[in-house]
Order: sequence, then structure tokens, then C-alpha cells
Amino acid sequence: MDTGLNDSVVLVTGGAGGIGEAICRAFASEGSKVIVHYNESSENAEKIASEINGFSIQADLRESQQATSLVNTIVKKYGKLDICIANAGYYPPEPLPLWEIDSDRWNQTVSSNLNVAVNTARSFLQEASRKGSGSLVFIGSTAGIYGESGHSDYAAAKGAITSGLLMSLKNDVSRIGNVRVNAVAPGWTITPKKIKQGVDEKLIKKATATMSLKKLATPEDIANTVVSISSDLISGHITGQVIEVAGGMEGRLV
Repeated sequence: MDTGLNDSVVLVTGGAGGIGEAICRAFASEGSKVIVHYNESSENAEKIASEINGFSIQADLRESQQATSLVNTIVKKYGKLDICIANAGYYPPEPLPLWEIDSDRWNQTVSSNLNVAVNTARSFLQEASRKGSGSLVFIGSTAGIYGESGHSDYAAAKGAITSGLLMSLKNDVSRIGNVRVNAVAPGWTITPKKIKQGVDEKLIKKATATMSLKKLATPEDIANTVVSISSDLISGHITGQVIEVAGGMEGRLV
């Protein structure tokens, strides 16, 4: 199916991570010019950009000025920015109940997820308002929909992105023109990081217990959905939606 993305300039924040890399490669396969954003993973970002004929760029998106500078650099280089995939985020490795999560961890998690998404969206939509068109896709999480024991900080941040923020922005942009704002919420996904941490049959059984499809997603599953929802040709009348890529998940075991 033709996605109409062959002339698009696409920013993927956190593009050097497992899901981010798959998203970058999926857009490149459609002929898009892809900007691989990173904060610390310079080596992998540069490798990916080289392989897909893209462009890698560093920014700490927790800082609003750096987010603005990032978008301005892209527009200066390519003349436009059509699509923004707000994928960058942070997942605290240690599961803890809320009463054991100190304020430093809470603030870091919120800043590295919600604040990063807000700064990215603000900068992209400033450009979209000048251009009169654009597609913004947040990468959320099923943690923000069903909650996640041990990660209330992450779940709260992701939930804020895919509820209040998403629904407000899709209305804010209605005065601009053809600008769409959507979100994709992955469930359990087999990324290189999760493989390194260890994925056994017990974990898979627990993760898939409430799923209709008894399997974990791949980064490519997420990437294909992101490409589809980003395309005006395929999804031109879809905005304000959260697309779960979670095998029919209905909740979580606790």
C-alpha cells in the first residue's frame, strides 16, 4: 500500500533505542528522510542514520530550548518538518511501590517522559502552525492505560501523555489546518534491552495472560502502526486516538 511518505521529513525522538530504531527504519523504507534524535546513544544513532541515509542529532529534550533548537536545525537543513514521532522516554529499571519511590526518582521519570513529550510537541507544533500541516504521534504505553504495579511514576507520566495532553492538543491544532495528533501505546515488546535483561517462559506467560494473542510484540509491530497512523494518505481522518499494539490486552496481573 502506498503511504505517500516518500517526500516526508520525519523526526523520531529516541531513535537509537529498540522501538525507535525500528520506527526510523520503517519510515526510511517508505522513502522518508529520517532524523534520528538521541541524547546519549550517539554511536548507535550515527550508525542507524548512516544505514538509512538519514541524519542524527543530539538534544536533551528535558530542556525546552534544546527541543526548539532541534526543530529549527531540522527545518533549516531540510526546509520543512512533516512528521514528529515523540518516542523518547525513560523506564525506571527497579519496580517499587509508590511509598518507596522517592521524589528524585518520581521527578526524573516525569521529566524524562511527560516533560520530554511536552517540549517535543510544543516545538513541533510551532513549526506545524507556520506550515499549516503536520502529524504528531506520541509513543505511550499500556502502563498509562492499565497501570503498572511497581512503576506508578512511569504509568502516571505515560497516562498523562495519552489522555489529557493528547486530547487537548488535537483540539488546539484544529485552528491550524491539517494537523493531526495521535498516539501509539505498545504493550509488552521484545526489544534488545528486554532480551538482555532476560525473557523466559514464566515472564511471557504472565505478560500474555490477559492478551487475546498469546505472543509479545516486536519493535516492527510498533513501527508499522506508527507509519500507518502518521500517513495522511492512510489515516488522514484520524486524530485524537490512542492505538494499542498489545495483542488484545485487557489488563495486567498483579
